[in-house]
Amino acid sequence: MTKRFHRDKVQRRISVLILCAITSSPLFALQQQHTLDTSDTLQSVHHLLDTAQFAQAESALRAYLEKNPSSADGHFLLGYALFREKRPKDSLAEFTEGSKFEHPQASDLKIVAADYVVLGDFTDADKWLTVVTEEAPGDADAWYLLGRTKYNENRFEEAIQAFQRVLTLRPNDIKAEDNLGLSYQGLNRLDEAKKSFESAILWQKDFPMKDAQPYLNMGILLMDQDQAAQAQPYLQQAVDLAPHNPKVREQLGRVYDLLKMPDKAEQQLEQAVALAPDVSALHFKLGQIYRRQGKQQLAQQQFDICAKLNSAHSSTETPNPAEQN
Repeated sequence: MTKRFHRDKVQRRISVLILCAITSSPLFALQQQHTLDTSDTLQSVHHLLDTAQFAQAESALRAYLEKNPSSADGHFLLGYALFREKRPKDSLAEFTEGSKFEHPQASDLKIVAADYVVLGDFTDADKWLTVVTEEAPGDADAWYLLGRTKYNENRFEEAIQAFQRVLTLRPNDIKAEDNLGLSYQGLNRLDEAKKSFESAILWQKDFPMKDAQPYLNMGILLMDQDQAAQAQPYLQQAVDLAPHNPKVREQLGRVYDLLKMPDKAEQQLEQAVALAPDVSALHFKLGQIYRRQGKQQLAQQQFDICAKLNSAHSSTETPNPAEQN
């Protein structure tokens, strides 16, 4: 298989996953590294933010800033609240205003990067995450997020360097090793990719709660190498671990289709469609399986749904709500 083929396979945008990684990072929480104003207002704002009362926090912060317009903490906290309200442009404006009075800390810049991810501006997200890693080189979470952003930009060599840095700071990190494998795959370095996926699987073998993603990625890699029989157990394990993930259902259906097991392929695609009914490509694939089974009426129903979704410009990419991020 050509290098270009594999690069095309990994060019899918994963901004939602990056965003989940940023918001779930333990170093992301509510500007905790600030030397905070001890006013009752900001103390109460922290309680509101801790309890996800973002609109109320915004109102309190705006009132506070009317009286304290030069409070960097106030602006940065408002930027955070606006980000959580899914208002990235307004959030960035507050960080810009706050930076007039105090240099943003690494925790602030992670939120700035998250705003740019939401806006689809991965170049600026990359820029600010790079600044974070320069200011806090021991921040493994920042290196991981930078690696995800580099991967999303198809800058796979730089992604590899970032994930390797994570593994230096946090050995046996499953997410980093798995993403290292994806980055190797993006460069068509398939033996190294396979080794990384194998390591990510091995490291969690005794965990009560396992991550499905390394199994999924190993299965896809093996299928792409025309090794469907070897891929099947990995994909079955991925489904066992993440039964509500439409991506793993789709890929298990794909491997059953390759193995000439149409009944099982049909079952998996039906479940994938149920989990992601607005993805036109899933309806098309299910329609193809129905047609090969001689179920012409069911096939046509799926093709009609596919056409309707395509006319509405729905997604053609099956979502992968990866819990790892």
